[in-house]
Amino acid sequence: MEPPEIIQLRPAGIFAFIKIFPMAICAIGFLLMAWRFFPFLIWLSLMCTLLTFYRFIYIRNIRYELSAEIIRVTRGLFFKRIDQVELFRVKDYVLTQPFLLQIFSLMDLELKSTDPVNPVIRLRGIPYSDLVDTIRTHVQEAR
Repeated sequence: MEPPEIIQLRPAGIFAFIKIFPMAICAIGFLLMAWRFFPFLIWLSLMCTLLTFYRFIYIRNIRYELSAEIIRVTRGLFFKRIDQVELFRVKDYVLTQPFLLQIFSLMDLELKSTDPVNPVIRLRGIPYSDLVDTIRTHVQEAR
């Protein structure tokens, strides 16, 4: 008997960069305002920069694992949270690709389930692939 295949995914680096870009612009704006007008704003710029780095690392550390029976989502840096959903509970799939994600060949996948704790599982910023067909096959096998 061969071991079950586990597909491991994580958000792409460019997706994390897109998500932190507005906060990075704010940090640069506060830095320029501190330099030009009010030096105390350098602390605000520093705080925005630290939050930007934290958010980037947080997004890059999200892990999605798909096996033949479960979907596991792991997130967090200091406090880990692991959510698991049995595949037989998945009822619907919604694949979205906003314009920016289309440019970088990424997608967001939303799985709707009957799980009371996790009614919606979002896999955000993952590479575009035939993952929906793979999940559909695993769901049919699990049922």
